[in-house]
Amino acid sequence: MQPTIKPAGDSALLVSFGEVIDEEVNAKIHAIADAVEKANFEWLVEVVPAYSTVYVFYDPLKVSFSEVREAIEPFLQVSPESFEGRLVEVPVVYGGRYGPDIGFVAEHNGLSVDDVIEIHSRPTYRVYFLGFLPGFAYLGGMDERIAAPRLEKPRLKVPAGSVGIAGRQTGIYPLESPGGWRLIGRTPLRLFNPEREPPTLLRPGDIVRFVPIDESEFREPYEAEWGEGDD
Repeated sequence: MQPTIKPAGDSALLVSFGEVIDEEVNAKIHAIADAVEKANFEWLVEVVPAYSTVYVFYDPLKVSFSEVREAIEPFLQVSPESFEGRLVEVPVVYGGRYGPDIGFVAEHNGLSVDDVIEIHSRPTYRVYFLGFLPGFAYLGGMDERIAAPRLEKPRLKVPAGSVGIAGRQTGIYPLESPGGWRLIGRTPLRLFNPEREPPTLLRPGDIVRFVPIDESEFREPYEAEWGEGDD
């Protein structure tokens, strides 16, 4: 699939592979974004990857759109395998007060709660992009056997660290906020800390593995063991 390139306002270039949610396309997106960032262009402001797009923000006082396009085009040939995200293990207490909707997800799909836990924690998930809230990771790769609709009426308050399902996607709430995803568990990991650099634990392109833990192992939010900003 060949991407399209077009302006996005007067200070950004958009690379798009269409409106698709596809793991291979997303891997390509992150490979392009990583290559552009590493090129360290003096006019580069920010690179923002999403499901199937990359926004390249630039300083229009230093460079024109046509010059940015010419500089970016060679990076469109990079291999999806050229970028490898970090593997981040996320401990999760499934069910109970931490995952009040896991019973619904199980019943909706004709499964047991244990089935839902096993299916959800078995694969690894790619962080497609961050959005909605600072550090909210939209994860790709969830088994459709545990897909479930959003709540008809969103909760006014979802605890930070809550792991949810919406349709065929799963994600983690980094902050306490309203939300309509079906909550199946919660992690004690702190996913967003404005005093950390970078402030988000998960980054686009990372690979996430959920690790079931007992409620007795849950403790108040803590930083990941590798510390601030480490790869």
